[in-house]
Amino acid sequence: MLKTALRNVLAHKARLLMTVLAVTLGVAFVCGTLVFADSSTAAHRAAVSKNYADIAVSVTPKDLPPGAAGSPAAAPDEHATVLDDALARTLAALPGVAAVRPSADGLATLNASDGSPLRTGRIWAHRAAAYVPGPDGKDGRHPLTEGRAPRTGDEVAVDSGTAADGGFHIGDRITLATDGPTMTKRLVGIVTTADTRVTAGGTLTLFDRATAQQLFASPGRYTSIDLSAVPGTDAAELSRRVAAVLPADRAEATTGSALAAQQSVFVDTITRGNEKLSLVFAGVALFIGSFLIVNTFTMLVARRTREIALLRAIGATRRQVVRSLLWEAALLGLFASALGFVLGLGIASALPELLSTTQEELPRGPLVIGPLPVVAALAVGVGVTVLAAWLPSRRAARIAPVEAMRTAGQPPTATASRVRGAAGGLLLVLGAGLLLSLSGAKDASEGNLQSAMFGCALLVVAVIVLAPLLAVPVIGLSGRLTGLLGIAGRLAHRNALRDPRRTAATASALMVSTALVAGLAVIGHSTGRALDRQAAAGLSADYVISTHTSTTGIDPAAVQRVAETPGVRTATAVSDSTLFIGGGVRQISGVDPAAAASVMKLDFVSGSLKDLGPGRIALSRTLARESGVSTGGYVNARTGGPGQDLTPYTVVGVYEDNPTARDALGVRAEVGRSGFDPGSVQRVLVRADSAATKDRLRTATGNNPLLEVQDRDELVQEAAGSLSTLLTLTYGLLALGGVIAVLGIMNTLAMSVSDRTREIGVLRSIGMDRAGIRRMIRLESLTVAAFGTLLGLAAGLFGAWTVGALTNGALKDYSLALPWDTLLLLLLVSLTTGTVAAALPARHAAALSPLEAVAEQ
Repeated sequence: MLKTALRNVLAHKARLLMTVLAVTLGVAFVCGTLVFADSSTAAHRAAVSKNYADIAVSVTPKDLPPGAAGSPAAAPDEHATVLDDALARTLAALPGVAAVRPSADGLATLNASDGSPLRTGRIWAHRAAAYVPGPDGKDGRHPLTEGRAPRTGDEVAVDSGTAADGGFHIGDRITLATDGPTMTKRLVGIVTTADTRVTAGGTLTLFDRATAQQLFASPGRYTSIDLSAVPGTDAAELSRRVAAVLPADRAEATTGSALAAQQSVFVDTITRGNEKLSLVFAGVALFIGSFLIVNTFTMLVARRTREIALLRAIGATRRQVVRSLLWEAALLGLFASALGFVLGLGIASALPELLSTTQEELPRGPLVIGPLPVVAALAVGVGVTVLAAWLPSRRAARIAPVEAMRTAGQPPTATASRVRGAAGGLLLVLGAGLLLSLSGAKDASEGNLQSAMFGCALLVVAVIVLAPLLAVPVIGLSGRLTGLLGIAGRLAHRNALRDPRRTAATASALMVSTALVAGLAVIGHSTGRALDRQAAAGLSADYVISTHTSTTGIDPAAVQRVAETPGVRTATAVSDSTLFIGGGVRQISGVDPAAAASVMKLDFVSGSLKDLGPGRIALSRTLARESGVSTGGYVNARTGGPGQDLTPYTVVGVYEDNPTARDALGVRAEVGRSGFDPGSVQRVLVRADSAATKDRLRTATGNNPLLEVQDRDELVQEAAGSLSTLLTLTYGLLALGGVIAVLGIMNTLAMSVSDRTREIGVLRSIGMDRAGIRRMIRLESLTVAAFGTLLGLAAGLFGAWTVGALTNGALKDYSLALPWDTLLLLLLVSLTTGTVAAALPARHAAALSPLEAVAEQ
């Protein structure tokens, strides 16, 4: 039977080609994702290990998290000044210490050469440090590739990635800011770095030691002291020795290996979403491709009815028949797995380039091929193919020898149809019932989202099970349209209904991909509309100037320059702070009541903005309801940082929820004094005419890279930026589903044409020309594609409607909005899929000679 399986595989190479391609795609995505994950992790670890290779122990102030020197929490204070030259000399004298490297680290954001802020997406990744030369005059952590090291306060060096993205060259003047006004420095050197915080999308700016101390610590002080160990010294033991000489409440020691582990986890967390996205594609490819595999083996078994019955007649048992077909599937899966694994390596090589952005550069490194991708290739390729062939093989084993004289397969019995209908109906009721029960929850908790996903899966499976029963009525209705196209249309309609199970299986791949794309497109479009409304809601200003960092505000002098810019009618400063109220933490905006009405759209339910003053605040409707207070009542709250007493505030108004006004409104003089940074300004809302351009406003702010100037359209685009992954996934699934659907329909039609060779010969002999044969095959393919598209659209829209109710609970202003352009594109792509898939089978059918076709046995 093994020889029989091998012979059948070799005899049906062309028929199995499409199945091989489907399995290959699924295996390639799975293996490529796993190899990419292993390679990316290895590259992260290699970079981190190199970055900390010379560090045995690092000493940092106790108020700084280990490995986070230079974070916003690392602002200079009395704790940060404990690290000085005296402590460095003490540490250098400890047994086992080979060298001491003190450094002053912080954050510095740069403007690109065109004046725009460089990589503003992640303020924490804008690293800044001192260039620390060793005895040889070179900094081993930052090797120079061009120019020289900074020597004065007017000079800086940057890493090569920052130089390339910013368009910097040696000798250029660079505008930057650390935690306040802008500075201009001359670029004198370009270095390389292994710091994964930089290579994963950040920037690196190096100052001379004295300047770095002045900016990030204080003269003669440091933010960290790194120690290298004498060979053979245990890092943990050295860490204990260092801790013994440190002020217990002022500084702490951490081993280099611990720092490397923390930073590796940090970068892995940033890039983990890329791996999940790739696995989603792999899962969808396998799920859709399984329909192609099942359909292929079902048709092959049906075509070999006489052959299987003959084997049974000459003594083959049912078990041997099943084993032969499963061996055939295993050989096919093994070959496809090998191809998929090779293709997966190519995908793994391309993913870092495809997934890297200007905000997130993935580390590069050699491909790491572990045992898991190899095992996954075999498990996916061979396992899925064998499982897909198991049901047709069992059906083949039931064929009695007496059926060897039959030339056509038996239609499903009435009992089988009733069982299918009952099972599909039960799944449909369960899936739809679960989704409908969740539609009233309006709570996007993790449990509800998992239940919604399970309900959608039940719904899709139910439609797949019911598809053969739905094919007759749905395609029957479409027959009226195809009938208008003449005899070719009527024959195409009847051919599509000849075997509803085969038609349903062929359409299922397209149905699943259409349902996924339609559902995601509707949810993404509806969410985007809600975010658009929120971004612009409550804002009547034309521009918003905001700061990227919470440790400093906007310079009041810059606010005054903005107000004096030609074309600016109103420039209102807003002080944002934290409001502690009722055991919760909210946001409060400090405004000038006289000017706020001109830049904010405030809809007061009760009270008014003009009543704001010291000791008096206004609350959003949601916060007022949660606090159980109305206009005229009192609340105990405090603003700013911890350690302050609760203060009674009079509620002078309640307004409709407003993202621009935040949760509460107070007077700026009071909120600014009690905030984290007293007197600071976090936003400036600007009303202006056409004369006040964005460039003029940026000039008024001193082109500070810590500040961002956005108009209303840019605010909307920024709010919708979170949907980029969803849109990428949607269009990726559309392309992937279309490719596999084309393969499936093409495979089915090719086998169908082969089965109907004599029939096509008869049609040719009685007068149908080649164009008519081609038209008949194309219309049949179009009918199958339309059937799958309609089912997919129905399932996807229903799922989006029910799941969207959960989104409404987490996202205000959410309402179902159909993306008609995307749905129309989806419909056209799906129907085009049917037309493209029929091209080769139709050409083959039209090329058949009438006499040879009639004589075909």
